[in-house]
Amino acid sequence: MTHSAPSSDPSRPSLTPPPFHSPFEQPDVASGAPIPRADAPAAPMPQGRAVSPRSGRSAPLWVLGVVVLVAVAVVGYFLNALGPVASVIGMILAFVPLAVVFFAVRIIDRWEPEPKGLVAAAIAWGAFVAIGITLGFDLALLFAFGPDSSFVADVVAPVVQAPIVEEVAKGLGVYVIFLSARRAFDGPVDGVVYGALVGAGFAFTENIQYFAVSFIEGGAADTTATFFVRGILSPFAHVMFTSVTGFALGLAARRGARAGAAFGPWLLGLGGAVLLHAFWNGSAVFGDFFALYLTLQVPLFIVFILGLVALRREEARLTRTRLADYAAAGWFTEQEVDMVATGRGRKAALQWAGTLRGDRTEIMKGFIRDATALAAARQRAISGRDPHAAQDEQVLLHRTTAARAAMFAP
Repeated sequence: MTHSAPSSDPSRPSLTPPPFHSPFEQPDVASGAPIPRADAPAAPMPQGRAVSPRSGRSAPLWVLGVVVLVAVAVVGYFLNALGPVASVIGMILAFVPLAVVFFAVRIIDRWEPEPKGLVAAAIAWGAFVAIGITLGFDLALLFAFGPDSSFVADVVAPVVQAPIVEEVAKGLGVYVIFLSARRAFDGPVDGVVYGALVGAGFAFTENIQYFAVSFIEGGAADTTATFFVRGILSPFAHVMFTSVTGFALGLAARRGARAGAAFGPWLLGLGGAVLLHAFWNGSAVFGDFFALYLTLQVPLFIVFILGLVALRREEARLTRTRLADYAAAGWFTEQEVDMVATGRGRKAALQWAGTLRGDRTEIMKGFIRDATALAAARQRAISGRDPHAAQDEQVLLHRTTAARAAMFAP
């Protein structure tokens, strides 16, 4: 393959922001394989499994089996305890905050989208498995000790039991994804995304219960009040909690940690999630929820957003750094690296591609997607944790070269 694009073209977008550094930068563990020059003889295109290996990019079948089995049990429990009418009403209302959260998470994930199968698996784990673990623990306590006292029900359960049990149940899902889909778990942003998706699934099913119970006990008035508190004021609560667990695992992934080495960071992130969860629930038990919501929870959410912005900047920096390695070997121009490594550059590139004959926006989207995946593959090689990174590199270099040729075809 050769680099067919001209090194300079005034009609192509160019954005060259100054370099920046981030406190989330991670040290390199390995040097990675040497990058061949772009004018070297083309290597044969990998065939079969090497072209698009699913190993390390999808949830194992046993996870699907567990989700299905627990889902049947959870659905049966809800229909029996709440009735079909209240359950359906609760489900319809619960879809509203789920849609809002999912849209927000996809914006975070837009830089390097996660595999759709893992996105579905993360939501399903939260919606069924984590809920099933929580319900099972509650039923076991009820069977062992009988009905809770008022103190246990009003204080211990929401402030101690719920944060620990629920965050462990959700955090297990993030850890399972880390263990089984290591090649799609590249760093802190991926960890936040998977944690947020698990949290969103959990909140969805939990909201069904809350909305259904409110409808049964208080009709439309109570349901509206509950929807306002849970669906409008706090749709991101569980998302924030479990994102802390995912963030810790993402840092471990960036450092090349394997299962055993990642267990400590997972516990540390889990501890942070439990504390945040307990703080949130405690604000409703021990104080004026709405006053604490405005003075503490809203600022906490703002800090969470700023943290995500910093993580996205680090992803952009890493993309620029790794693609610069390929640019030095002639695979990309500096202009292309600038374009792929910034949000504004991508937007300008897509607009420019839309002006070409036949509207080549989809080709440009594929080029950006594959170039970003190429940078991530290079980082996995440098972290020393992906034996298939070299195969990915070869495939993605073929794809980006083909996309460039198609972009400039007459």
